[in-house]
Amino acid sequence: MTSAGGPPIRPFTAEHVAAAAQLACLLEVSAPKPGNVAPTHPPTPPTSPSLGDTKNFHDTRYEDFLASAAAIGPAFLRAGRRPLGATIRDACAATACWTRANTNLGIVLLLAPLARAALDSRGGTLRARVARVLLRATVRDASDVYVAIRLAHPAGLGHAEEQDLAHTPTNKLRTVMALAADRDSVAREYATDYAITFELGAPTLRRARLDLLSWNDAIVETYLTVLAFAPDTHIARKLGTGVAAEVSRRARAILVAGGVRTPAGRRRVAALDRALRDARNARNPGTTADLTAAAIFVVLLEGGWS
Repeated sequence: MTSAGGPPIRPFTAEHVAAAAQLACLLEVSAPKPGNVAPTHPPTPPTSPSLGDTKNFHDTRYEDFLASAAAIGPAFLRAGRRPLGATIRDACAATACWTRANTNLGIVLLLAPLARAALDSRGGTLRARVARVLLRATVRDASDVYVAIRLAHPAGLGHAEEQDLAHTPTNKLRTVMALAADRDSVAREYATDYAITFELGAPTLRRARLDLLSWNDAIVETYLTVLAFAPDTHIARKLGTGVAAEVSRRARAILVAGGVRTPAGRRRVAALDRALRDARNARNPGTTADLTAAAIFVVLLEGGWS
């Protein structure tokens, strides 16, 4: 990974930031990422385009993710004038009104600090602003995040010796996230000022768009690049680190074969998608999808849409 905080960003209105957050969610779920809910099959060779049905999970539909993207708008509209934890809690509470499934906890956890950072009037790169936001997050923010996590009831979290989710946190938000950094990539982003997002995800997406890849292909390429670099912690919690490492190995092989840019790579993407699907969706690289959404949001905030 290369060290890059991104260019300084122009002042944004709350409306622009909220719209970019919603658009990031919509673009992420609409791209045919292997192993994830999507409106179409993964990319296939141009000579044999796939027009398959929507890829749903046993408990979650593509439409649930669309509803969730719409639901977070009001909370993100207030992100600049509300505490970080309150934004996360409100966004998850709004989502729970539309779906019973955990569609966007990781995304909300990642996007909320970025939204607040974008509205930080003190300037600097977006990453520098995020570092300030995380440094200033309080114990109350941590408490609100715990409420949000309980609302989303994600699977496979287990129990922690310190600051367990079943109890009220006594440390600041960044501190409690750092305690989970070794087993959760979203928590690791809080502890590292978004290292994967700013040093790998966003630069990959930016390069792909500069190479004139479509949004869908650019997002799938970003997803595969992140997955190849960082074994998915959602898979690891459910099935173990060995399974997560094997999925990452397959992602690297896809990139070596050209990924979405070649017919051979596209065939491998489709094969990975088939391998990751089972009745309970246990092999879903959900955390990688969350990190991809964060990369999309960063690129949008830094002017990547136009």
